[in-house]
Amino acid sequence: MSFHPIAPSRAAEFGLTALVHHERVSSTMDLAHELARAGAAAGTLVIADQQTVGRGRNGRHWASAPEAGLWMTLIERPTDPQAVEVLALRLGLALAQALDALTVSPITLKWPNDLFVGDGKLAGILVEARWRDARLDWVAIGIGVNRRVPPEFPQAAAVRSGVPREALLLAAVPAMRAACRATGWLSSSERTAWEQRDRARGCQVVQPMEGVATGVRDDGALLVRAADGVTHAVRSGSLRLAGESGN
Repeated sequence: MSFHPIAPSRAAEFGLTALVHHERVSSTMDLAHELARAGAAAGTLVIADQQTVGRGRNGRHWASAPEAGLWMTLIERPTDPQAVEVLALRLGLALAQALDALTVSPITLKWPNDLFVGDGKLAGILVEARWRDARLDWVAIGIGVNRRVPPEFPQAAAVRSGVPREALLLAAVPAMRAACRATGWLSSSERTAWEQRDRARGCQVVQPMEGVATGVRDDGALLVRAADGVTHAVRSGSLRLAGESGN
């Protein structure tokens, strides 16, 4: 499979302000933070052919081999802190809708930041916000999408064979930028759309607490009904279903 670098001059084609392409970096997330700190504009995308230390949530490693996926971080400068609280969920929903046409079956969502095809993880989202005093300065949005299943994670999923990286960019970036322009918490229509893709809804969960997942709240919290019938709103941690290994 041929693999060609993406010229920075093509930024507008993907709906971007600027495009920074590297063959190999430690982490597009770390580089994006450096650029944002130096004044990079909203809509700046850092993309790499390979990451040597790709990052996921809670310090997890993301396999980022050459040609194997779409490894990128988008810089945005939103002004609504409330929207940032639900940004990972909103991005997941937007990406699922945008990438459905490139997968063999509909994409499902796992709170708060994972996209699945079948039982395999297709993509992950990492949102990191930076503040200047009491003002939100920027967010860096790291996205990893598998173009092929990593050998070290055979349980993962990928887009259909032969989907070029440019096709992923053309689908994903406009959807991400639109999600970043939204304000407030999740709307009723967004919650309905999430529920239709929620892989945990109605399932027994063991983390971040034991109970049955019943959906998400408009502020992005996971709703879990405990054994005593009380429903709790969980705002942090990772979700693991009963009988599921960690993802």
